[in-house]
Amino acid sequence: MEQEIAFDEQGLVPCVVQDWTTGEVLTLAYMNREALDRTLESGEIHFWSRSRNELWRKGETSGNTQRLRSLRYDCDGDALLALVEPAGPACHTGERTCFYRTLGEPRVAVHEALASLSRTLASRQAEMPDGSYSAELFRAGPDAIGAKVEEEAEETARAAREESDERLRAEAADLVYHLGVLLQARGMSFADALEELTNRMPVAR
Repeated sequence: MEQEIAFDEQGLVPCVVQDWTTGEVLTLAYMNREALDRTLESGEIHFWSRSRNELWRKGETSGNTQRLRSLRYDCDGDALLALVEPAGPACHTGERTCFYRTLGEPRVAVHEALASLSRTLASRQAEMPDGSYSAELFRAGPDAIGAKVEEEAEETARAAREESDERLRAEAADLVYHLGVLLQARGMSFADALEELTNRMPVAR
């Protein structure tokens, strides 16, 4: 693979870093040949700092390392995509991702929805704020939450049989939300269910 990477005239190639679990884009940085070799050898992300003109391991001072799960390259070989498991925020500002600012109205992208919901549910479980429906469910416990999942599943099935697409969409969203609460109550998240699904899928080329 390394022989197929097209480094630019400065000996660098851009690398987009993406969260292995959620699909969220975390940062964009650059690798030279040594950074690429160190990344592949160690299983931890290394970059070349253009401002400091030196090699660095992501998280070597902050502790916010990034464990490599897969390293891909594009059709021209002039850009990398690193799928990682981050141990903390990716951005030096303390934000989860370097792409935390928006031009225009901020919106959660569809692929970010489950990850964002999981983080919200974890926060509600930890803080148990008054007036929170999620906190109310956590106080009720897994049995009560499981009953809500059964209820929402039945309503979703009924909507599929008898109601409009809009109703099915709404009921399916309710079902997904309550399933997320149930997983969180058991110390799990959507990522666990998605990982199980992934393990059942054929190996991608």
